Amino acid sequence: MNQANLEKKLKLYSYWRSSCSFRIRIALNLKGLEYQYIPVNLAKGEQFSPEFQKLNPIGYVPVLVDGDIVISDSFAIFMYLEEKYPQHPLLPSDLQKKALNIQAANIVCSSIQPFQNLATLKYIAEKVGPDETTPWAKRHIEKGFEALEKLLKDQAGRYATGDEVYMADLFLAPQIHAAINRFTVDMAKFSLLARLNEAYSEIPQFQNAMPENQPDTPSA
Repeated sequence: MNQANLEKKLKLYSYWRSSCSFRIRIALNLKGLEYQYIPVNLAKGEQFSPEFQKLNPIGYVPVLVDGDIVISDSFAIFMYLEEKYPQHPLLPSDLQKKALNIQAANIVCSSIQPFQNLATLKYIAEKVGPDETTPWAKRHIEKGFEALEKLLKDQAGRYATGDEVYMADLFLAPQIHAAINRFTVDMAKFSLLARLNEAYSEIPQFQNAMPENQPDTPSA
């Protein structure tokens, strides 16, 4: 099977506002991979349907289907795409810089995003109160952003780890977008991340992956 046919059979189960899905949309765009977008409405609980649970028993997006291969979790999907489709590499060959990218990505996906996802915020609203969800999320976002600023301050160039777009950027861009647009984080406190966000706004593959540009984005 040729490359074009391989690309066309990719399916991405996604939710427009999911930052985890956003990361993978960027990766697919940068690698020039065509894919079928299959929306999963998390707000309506479609992630708990029997059909989706067969793809990912924990009920999270994104899920990537590549022929007979099914991968859930954005980190696992990223690593799969990087090995299966090596065009436009998103991890540097330099070992130290590669480790830096993985470390930055892990801060986002392990120490920030889980504290702001829909299930967590719903639990906080039910157990503590609905007025506590945004302060809760902001506290963890800002803690993570402080760490990222320190980690990247001597490594960043035009982008997070130099002058090329790599893994760290794909994880940072959705998180910064969510911080600004969902949780009203004051980015003036995070000058490096604010500058990176401006750089991402100039990359078409990032902009095409934005939540507001997805097929399942609610109409205004």
